[in-house]
Amino acid sequence: MRTKLLLAAGLILASASAASAADNWVGSWGFVPILSPPGQAPAVIVPGAARLATLSPITEAAPIPAPTAPVGVPLLENPGNIAMLPGNVDLNNVTVRQLVRVTLGGSQIRLRFSNDASADVLPLGAVHVALAGADGSIVPGSDHPVSFEGRRGVTIPASSPLLSDPVNMPVKALDRLLISIHVAGPVPRTGHSLFTYVTQAPGDNTAAAALPDVRLARVTAMVTEVDVNAASGAAAVAALGDSITEGAASTANAFRGWPDRLAERLEGARKNWGVVNTGISGNRLLRYGTGPSALSRLDRDVLSIPGLKAIILLEGINDIGRSFAPTGVQEPVTAETLIAADKQIIARAHAKGVKVYGALLTPYQGAAYAAPAGEQVRQALNEWIRTGGAFDGVIDFATPVADHANPLTFAAQFNERDKLHPNDAGYQAMANAINLDMIAK
Repeated sequence: MRTKLLLAAGLILASASAASAADNWVGSWGFVPILSPPGQAPAVIVPGAARLATLSPITEAAPIPAPTAPVGVPLLENPGNIAMLPGNVDLNNVTVRQLVRVTLGGSQIRLRFSNDASADVLPLGAVHVALAGADGSIVPGSDHPVSFEGRRGVTIPASSPLLSDPVNMPVKALDRLLISIHVAGPVPRTGHSLFTYVTQAPGDNTAAAALPDVRLARVTAMVTEVDVNAASGAAAVAALGDSITEGAASTANAFRGWPDRLAERLEGARKNWGVVNTGISGNRLLRYGTGPSALSRLDRDVLSIPGLKAIILLEGINDIGRSFAPTGVQEPVTAETLIAADKQIIARAHAKGVKVYGALLTPYQGAAYAAPAGEQVRQALNEWIRTGGAFDGVIDFATPVADHANPLTFAAQFNERDKLHPNDAGYQAMANAINLDMIAK
């Protein structure tokens, strides 16, 4: 009898092992949470045990103003002309819908929620996910409830992320999803927000086909990653950078940044790769700058992505700009220190079996913090990226968007506002410059 029990246990273990081996979780979408600067406490709600709708208002960090639209380019894709709520919206006992676009298909999905930036718990009510319809509605018949170890409601611990259970929802590359979240208590404002659909009606509306009295608002992104259970051989590439990687000045909710356009090219070429955007506006290589530096956040934000096989690194322009800015506090940096930082990222990624592709910094002459001395550093860093041989490959993002008459600045058709951030056309030109065979070997 004992032998039979051991054999039975072995069969159960073998079966569980086989099921686990069949899984191939790969990152398919991402948006990085922002932690507080060194020495500054995380956003606090009220110390204490888990609570729901009785949570007190949070202590707010300085609000981040919404950008203004450059002339001729819409700030937000909003075909239904949904009304906007003002900034710093308080979320309490309402339902929000966060829009994402997966870059790789799979048989299941799972969601990574973030409470990383808060010193207290984050209580969530029901969570649903569905294919996105128009104006915050969902496609009929596509709605799926989301659970967490079998539970529908969940409290996320302080300073922590939380993965959902797998959701049996097959998705295709470039599918747009709406993740509906009943916010049971106030949400900490971490400073990294997305345009999100918010209902004015209180309570749980996560399963509604269309949110009642819906508005758009920039609110904290609670879902920071979507993984897919992908086919064998699928892998992910992470885009690591600053606002030019996050997609500043592109049309919001339209997925027109260079990582989004890269995902479209990979899908069209049937390369079976996901693209995860880990850009943060204002980010720097060496110092805190709207989020931890690339060096300090590499493990948490990038190397933790499931299925990661490659990184495209586009960082350094904010280090250079802050070093030589004509006004304000200068924080000196040299090409040598930036090169040393790049080498560290390469070494740490290679230790995990991940390749790193270096991207040339785009032009910045005419930007608010541009200076001739900074331009010398940009060119020195670009020359090392191009010829140093440290990267697994090089991507020239600078030439395609530069003015042919003056390659130190953007061509007019690719920048309409600040001589720093590409517009939709500029991001497309950048994505077109990437050798897909190099990235997705």
